Amino acid sequence: MTELELPFPPSVNHYWRRVGPRTLISRGGRAFRSSVCAILAAQGVRPLRGPLAIAIDVFPPDRRRRDIDNLQKALLDALAHGGAYEDDSQVARLSVVRREVIPGGKVVVRIRRMRRG
Repeated sequence: MTELELPFPPSVNHYWRRVGPRTLISRGGRAFRSSVCAILAAQGVRPLRGPLAIAIDVFPPDRRRRDIDNLQKALLDALAHGGAYEDDSQVARLSVVRREVIPGGKVVVRIRRMRRG
């Protein structure tokens, strides 16, 4: 199992930007992705293959109302981009739990390979 402590991800509402006819990852989304890539590289994370189970504990930065399902896209894409796994289509099981508020926020991600079967 791989366990990672990562920065609080941007909401999907802030992850994408429209520039004319194109949809791009926002500046904040790119910064988040770069941070995740640096953390994965520093920890020597190698891509997992096969079906995966991912458990995410979300520690919000404040008490504002948030939909925790809006955080998954940026996080899962950054993990794939950083090499935790090849593609987020490998995720066969995903659980997300909101935890207590922590100044600055963070997420704790646990990734494990599932048995085929």
